[in-house]
Amino acid sequence: MISALQEAFNKSTYQLPGHGRRNVQVLKEAFENIDGQVDSDIYGTGKVIEDFQDKIAAFLGKEKAVFFPSGTMAQQIALRIWCDEKRLQKVAYHPLSHLEIHEEDGLKELHNIKTVLLADEKRVIELDDVVSMEEDVACLLLELPQREIGGQLPSYETLVAISKYCRKNGIKLHLDGARLLEVLPFYEKTASEVCELFDSVYLSFYKGIGGIAGAILAGEEPFISESKVWKRRYGGDLISLYPYIISADHYFNQKSHKMAEYYENAKELAVFFNTCYHVSTLPEIPVSNMFHVHFPHSKEEIEPVLVEVIRETGVGIMNNLKATGESSCYFEVSIGDRYQEVPKAAVKNAFLQLDRLMKNKFSF
Repeated sequence: MISALQEAFNKSTYQLPGHGRRNVQVLKEAFENIDGQVDSDIYGTGKVIEDFQDKIAAFLGKEKAVFFPSGTMAQQIALRIWCDEKRLQKVAYHPLSHLEIHEEDGLKELHNIKTVLLADEKRVIELDDVVSMEEDVACLLLELPQREIGGQLPSYETLVAISKYCRKNGIKLHLDGARLLEVLPFYEKTASEVCELFDSVYLSFYKGIGGIAGAILAGEEPFISESKVWKRRYGGDLISLYPYIISADHYFNQKSHKMAEYYENAKELAVFFNTCYHVSTLPEIPVSNMFHVHFPHSKEEIEPVLVEVIRETGVGIMNNLKATGESSCYFEVSIGDRYQEVPKAAVKNAFLQLDRLMKNKFSF
């Protein structure tokens, strides 16, 4: 059943997060100017898939790349390859890595790979965490940005230091770069400059750029050749992946150059949230186009407030609220094309109302 918050958001005049509704129009737009005589890919081969793979490999500064239907499949395979190469079934990553909390232990159940969890749940992995590992691992995975803690990032200098340490000590370094494009404005680096620090890279085509689905795994030729074998074993070589590839290419071309705009808008929006009573963002100043908004009150207390703000102002602040405890909750914000379309007066009015309602309900 649809929640009151979701219903209010759907009916609002403007919405702050994202690019727009994920409906069939997203696919229709991607195919609008495609020649109907373009041949589809067939089981991982063909011009439409091979050209796109080469294009993204060059963008990431890697020798080769392969398109996968999902990032979950791509990353499990990447870690399996690195473990097999070192003959050590052990990898390290953050406690809130996607592989640890969202994949039903696929890495462990399918590959018998053990995991070493680095850092605590509230911060990113630092060099000291890597250096102080008591166990040898085949591969270290770094997620940029670290989604589950508001999109926080280590410094670029930290990335360089971790990369040097891993190469010196025979540890492969894999980038969970689902949102790689979104962190480039903060680092003031190109994708290839960041990816040069890593042995393998995963990039998503639906998160930041709004495609249908799909992911790229990039690295050197022997690694990619092996990943194609595993892709076949996983059933990832569908007879055709072109609906995902064409939409990925379309939205990559349309949105990849807009990440700096989304980043600046995220920082602006975070200021609005932080001026409201009992509302805070994590990080306080975003380092990408995403951040979390926290309330020191229960979900049951905050949801009616958000619903009232949306109904009063016509501005959809967010459509989903998650409890983090009996007296705390949060939601995630990811900025895309929609924010720029909202009149600034409407944005300011929405946050004036949020501040007023929060004070009325909780200032005592």
